[in-house]
Amino acid sequence: MSAIPATSAANPLVTEVDQLLQRLGVPRAAYSGGSLPVRSPITGEAIGAVPEVSPVHATAAIGRAHAAFLVWRNVPAPRRGELVRLLGEELRAAKADLGLLVTIEAGKIPSEGLGEVQEMIDICDFAVGLSRQLYGLTIATERAGHRMMETWHPLGVCGVISAFNFPVAVWSWNAALALVCGDSVVWKPSEKTPLTALATHAIAQRAVARFNREAGGGAPEGLLELLIGQRDIGEELVDDARVPLVSATGSTAMGRAVGPRLAARFARGILELGGNNAAIVAPTADLDLALRGIAFAAMGTAGQRCTTLRRLFVHESIYDQLVPQLAKVYANVQVGDPRAAGTLVGPLIDRQAFDGMHKALEQSRALGAKVHGGCRVEGIGGPDAYYVRPALVELKAHEGPALHETFAPILYVVRYGTLDEAIEMNNAVGAGLSSSIFTLNVREAEQFMSAAGSDCGIANVNIGPSGAEIGGAFGGEKETGGGREAGSDSWKAYMRRATNTINYSTALPLAQGVVFDV
Repeated sequence: MSAIPATSAANPLVTEVDQLLQRLGVPRAAYSGGSLPVRSPITGEAIGAVPEVSPVHATAAIGRAHAAFLVWRNVPAPRRGELVRLLGEELRAAKADLGLLVTIEAGKIPSEGLGEVQEMIDICDFAVGLSRQLYGLTIATERAGHRMMETWHPLGVCGVISAFNFPVAVWSWNAALALVCGDSVVWKPSEKTPLTALATHAIAQRAVARFNREAGGGAPEGLLELLIGQRDIGEELVDDARVPLVSATGSTAMGRAVGPRLAARFARGILELGGNNAAIVAPTADLDLALRGIAFAAMGTAGQRCTTLRRLFVHESIYDQLVPQLAKVYANVQVGDPRAAGTLVGPLIDRQAFDGMHKALEQSRALGAKVHGGCRVEGIGGPDAYYVRPALVELKAHEGPALHETFAPILYVVRYGTLDEAIEMNNAVGAGLSSSIFTLNVREAEQFMSAAGSDCGIANVNIGPSGAEIGGAFGGEKETGGGREAGSDSWKAYMRRATNTINYSTALPLAQGVVFDV
């Protein structure tokens, strides 16, 4: 493939991306002349051509990461936290440029692009504090003169496979925790968003250089590796015995392929897969609040978040009041170039996403659904840019495409009569990532969050299912994969636990009253 020029009068976006990448410290050879074309969903035009690594190179990178782990595991955890603190500083300095690059490569509006980088900064702050809080337990023992406790140790190489919709934040959720836990990290980003990965890697390498120059050293070569490539490169991470943990974000289909391969070699998986998320609007709901919460959750990021609101259950007593208001919001929301003032909905990532949305809407119409919006918006970008009006689909029953995730701005709306009925529909899909209820009735809220309520990993009240903070563990149940990233005690997935019993007496009593005298 011929090289993509670093600048182009015919495509000013190429020039802008080149300038951004230069400021972020990425060498031109890393994003021009390669075999992997990079297109911006804003215009559909090529903005780079990235060299790909081979499986042989991937194997070598894993080897370097493993060697780095053998050194890094012996660095005290608070010292490891210092590296993550410096990473947070470098991200703060690069926030504007990296956030704009996210907008250009993933199509997010600027506040979302900047918000993603802020999320990276936030997880660094969290991990720095965590580096002094990797606590184990002291456990009561039945044997006199003994002490029992648990100790947490670094695990090894952490493989990260990320998706296009959060091209940099997901890496940070894993990398910040893995680094303070004593692990090295090998990252295989989405082939749809490699430029943001190259920029993030350059930022991280500056933090490593500062750590070794200013903070007394100790960060070995290979601690953070980046692998640009296709599915075969991800498979190298999944199958390599030197990688005890793989955190993979993507579709449920991807998880079905990755999970058994990890299990076959007894490796750990943090699987962040599909999310067919729902919200319930109860009779007592603050409808203005609900309307605003639904709008962001369903249309933000052009419906391309794993936590995007895709199903809405509205009580029959308020349906005719809420849904027409929602339809007006859908009709008036500004769709366009995400960099333009007032735009709230940018482009779909590519033609595949557009085709998936079109197919789901056709299936809905075949069921007799009333579809508001959903058409392609012409005149924005080029022929390979896919802008669509968000679709509001009034279904007569909870069926058809509503039961399956479509990664696009489609919101299916269904009436319900009782809360039990709504909760049953909430739970009646394969995925179990996020959910919410809008209600001012404490009994309804508590029932929704109880064991008999939502079966999702995230269950919110009076906010939508989208927009999680890093302080809580992020992830879901069932076909979402069961993995947890970011806050709470998610750090435990990146470490191994040892139970220790210490005898400080002169006797040797055995547990459970066993006698074995010799």
